[in-house]
Amino acid sequence: MAADKKRGAQAVRDMVLSLVVIILAAGVIYLFVPHDEDDKSNPAVKTVGYGVELKSARRAAPYPVAAPVGLPKEWRATSVHYTADGPKGAAWHLGFMTPDNEYAAVEQGDGPRRTAYIEEVTQGARKTSATQRVGDEEWERWKGDKYDALVRPAGAESAEDGDGGKGGKGGDEGAAGGSREARHPVTVVTGTATFDQLATLAESLEAKRETVQTDTGRS
Repeated sequence: MAADKKRGAQAVRDMVLSLVVIILAAGVIYLFVPHDEDDKSNPAVKTVGYGVELKSARRAAPYPVAAPVGLPKEWRATSVHYTADGPKGAAWHLGFMTPDNEYAAVEQGDGPRRTAYIEEVTQGARKTSATQRVGDEEWERWKGDKYDALVRPAGAESAEDGDGGKGGKGGDEGAAGGSREARHPVTVVTGTATFDQLATLAESLEAKRETVQTDTGRS
């Protein structure tokens, strides 16, 4: 019996020693394998390209689609999509991570329920009495528990579209009766980023439409 107990104790000790050796070996390997700890970017967030989606949206959307031009390279695009016809109307989304890993997104929609749309894309933000100057335009400031936002109301679109015109007047909830081509989108720049960062993104935006060239053939 004593011999059995001794062998059992020896086996347990051998297992513990083996485990210690494995842990030490893993630690040595970890020390000598390169890591990205000094990289301030968030590796869990994948960077995406959006050139193809942007071009397609600018061809399909009934309004000038906004995207940044000259935004610092530290801003990383992380999400992009365009919905042609849904509850929000024609809706464009382009999301970014800021240099300090905050979220900021461009949202455009031409649906009739302007206020409901803004509240949805801003996660429940509410309009304040303050405005913020971005370039030559005044944007509304919205504040929320999760996201803040800068909002350019429908009808404030200043960029020329691909047809060479400014477009007609924008609409709010009362614009539901107008045709899609007669409405302009509300543009929202929103996220966890500061208002200064949101303004940086808003100021970089260029809104354009692209016409689809068709071959009419010869008679």
